[in-house]
Amino acid sequence: MHHPSPSPAPMATPNAQLPAVRTIEVTQSLRWLVLAWQDMAKCGWLSYAHGLAMTLAGAAILLVTLDRFWLMAGALSGFLVVAPVLATSLYALSRALERGEKVNLNLVVSTWLNWQKDRSSKWGNDYWAMIQFGVLLALAGTGWVMTSAALITLLSPVPINSLLDFIHHVVLARDNYLFEIWMVLGGMLAAPIFASTVVAMPLLLDRRVTLLQAVLTSWRVVLANPVPMAFWAALLLGITLLGLGSALLGLVVVIPLLGHASWHAYRDLVDVSALPERNALEKENR
Repeated sequence: MHHPSPSPAPMATPNAQLPAVRTIEVTQSLRWLVLAWQDMAKCGWLSYAHGLAMTLAGAAILLVTLDRFWLMAGALSGFLVVAPVLATSLYALSRALERGEKVNLNLVVSTWLNWQKDRSSKWGNDYWAMIQFGVLLALAGTGWVMTSAALITLLSPVPINSLLDFIHHVVLARDNYLFEIWMVLGGMLAAPIFASTVVAMPLLLDRRVTLLQAVLTSWRVVLANPVPMAFWAALLLGITLLGLGSALLGLVVVIPLLGHASWHAYRDLVDVSALPERNALEKENR
């Protein structure tokens, strides 16, 4: 798939180890969704299987926290924090389509198990970067779950055991600012995580870079495109809420749609022509 470089040209890179980033139009993210839908049509059940897996995981969270909504609110939002890692094989599928390669179950499996293969460079920091990033996001998600649960439990005037309790005593409460505090804290966590992840995982999958390089590149993308990235974040949130609000069933479509779209976001936003491909170097080291 051809990806024309958005204008203007790539920004100059202050650090030779970081790729150049591009500036884009505000509405460019709508194109990513169109391309993602096309990828889903080509991948078929492989794409939707990712959404089904995430839906089942979300259903398991709901089942465990059914009578503990004070925990459910944080658990579901924390679950979404690690979504960029869980979508890794969706990025691989889009990359394969872009290169004209076959997309099949073996590609999905190898994407998750590839790092376990023996290579001479296995002790390099970039080799473990994707694992490190996944652990960090999992820790961030867990931290938010604990913070959210503690906040609601300690500051709510009554136990929050159901969605109606949450709406009545937290969202619509007039005698406290618990919901506002909860939203502000969630936003304070979500903003840096979005800035750190918007292109980091696709970059780690595609190129031989360290975790720090990937995160710094992601931040540079956001700083170079504050309004387009804010619009993209709003789209991500809105579409995700639609998936959650449909009794999670919509996630079957939402997860692959956003996963494939994130790959196309990475391809439009980052000029990686000067960076070595991860797969190419790994083949040399086998």
